[in-house]
Amino acid sequence: MKLYYNISKLACVNGHKAKKGRDMSDIGYITDGAFVTDKDKFIFAGKRDKAFELYPDAEKIDLKNKAVIPGFTDSHTHLVFGGYRVSEFMMRLEGRSYMEIMQAGGGIKSTTQATRMLSAEQMAEKTLPFVNELLSYGVTTLEIKSGYGLDKETELRQLLSMKILEEMTPIRIVKTYMGAHALPDEFKNNPSGYIRYICEEVLPAVKEQGIAKYCDVFCEKNVFSKEESAIIFDRAKGLGLGLKIHADEIEDGGTTAFGVRYGCTSTDHLLHVSDEGIEALAFGETVATLLPITAFSLKEKYAPARRLIDKGAAVAIATDCNPGSCFSDSIPLLIALSSLNMGMTFEEIICSLTLNGAAAVGNAESFGSIQEGKYADFLVLKWEDPAFLNYHICGNGV
Repeated sequence: MKLYYNISKLACVNGHKAKKGRDMSDIGYITDGAFVTDKDKFIFAGKRDKAFELYPDAEKIDLKNKAVIPGFTDSHTHLVFGGYRVSEFMMRLEGRSYMEIMQAGGGIKSTTQATRMLSAEQMAEKTLPFVNELLSYGVTTLEIKSGYGLDKETELRQLLSMKILEEMTPIRIVKTYMGAHALPDEFKNNPSGYIRYICEEVLPAVKEQGIAKYCDVFCEKNVFSKEESAIIFDRAKGLGLGLKIHADEIEDGGTTAFGVRYGCTSTDHLLHVSDEGIEALAFGETVATLLPITAFSLKEKYAPARRLIDKGAAVAIATDCNPGSCFSDSIPLLIALSSLNMGMTFEEIICSLTLNGAAAVGNAESFGSIQEGKYADFLVLKWEDPAFLNYHICGNGV
């Protein structure tokens, strides 16, 4: 049993589900705080004097008047891949759009060939430096999606590589199958055939492997329609997988509201979310996961974080680190863009990266806050005030 004390500011972010709207600002600051862990769980969080009174025999650890917050959850990444796409980044700088590059044979499919050549062990080894860097930024839970194999064998290897990675690092990894990321060349003129292939061959194999928690779909014009997504979702739900959706990234297609109706744990991107989509999120339990580094990288407008929160939605933020549209795993940059370009308050940002991030991967019952019964993931900061994470622009304050 360990008692951590001499904490200038302890941000507990208490809760067992995502905070919505104005409640996101309530992150439960305690001055001169302390907390106690037993094995791998919190058993107390509160004032220092109370902790010393209740747990006099615990090992005492002095945190030297630094601030403490819960561990971060990066709830949307595509970190397991085989090939880089630096040339596409240069093309975007010259004015080509993401969809133009994708339709010209670039984009997701350009990574597929390189990914198919790697073993699960090679994928894990290639991804390990990114995972370790995220850990240095304070990420204790990480979601990774497949989707760069687009065939059964490679998708299963991608998922297996995530399990291998989890054994190599302290980070907890939530694994998501995303075969519906793009149409592979083998089904170039047969989208319905690819949907059948996913439903009849790949999803059952993913379920049998027993690794993936979620199924995600890129539901967008010229990618997968709502009707196609519904077929995949129905099959995934029938197999016991949770649902996620890439929604309203390129244009308003009504996919956010569609994702809420389907019971998706999160709807992600939302650069062009409609008023109907925002209203659906405000009244539903689905988390809106916003990815501002992607908008920054693509030079697109940002998701309407302020409008979502003011209307009562639950918002999370994540890096979306991937080899194409967003080659960045920088949590400090994520914090800066969320504040300066999306208008979020510091407290909303912390909530989005902790409790709401955990909720976006279905973990809010067990992670995302410093409170009794939850797993003891916490960050000791370099500063006395957590707000230095925001104030020290793009500095790593962990």
